[in-house]
Amino acid sequence: MTTTADQKMDRAAAKLQELANRMADEGGVKAKLAEPLAQDADLIRKMKPSLIKARARSGAPRGATPPTRITPPKPKIEASPKKRSGGGPSPWLVVGVALAAGIVLAKWIDWRGSDRSRD
Repeated sequence: MTTTADQKMDRAAAKLQELANRMADEGGVKAKLAEPLAQDADLIRKMKPSLIKARARSGAPRGATPPTRITPPKPKIEASPKKRSGGGPSPWLVVGVALAAGIVLAKWIDWRGSDRSRD
């Protein structure tokens, strides 16, 4: 016998479980958070009002659902390693040109300053 409150709790737990499964598939930090979300979905299922009432009366849970686990992530097929899209010149070339330009500018300023000091 399920009440509307039980049905709402089941729907909430199902949504949370679905979110945990999606996060597990994505990998990374989200996959690490998927396991606690799956445990929260189990907790919500155990917190149904009819189960709480049954445990309060007899001390034994009736109709408890077994804990669910997140589904293992699907294997991802990756393409060949991506090559650098090359959005410009090498950083070392830029540093070298900037260094050379700075030296030339410093020499030019020094030359111009020493030329005017003779006046």
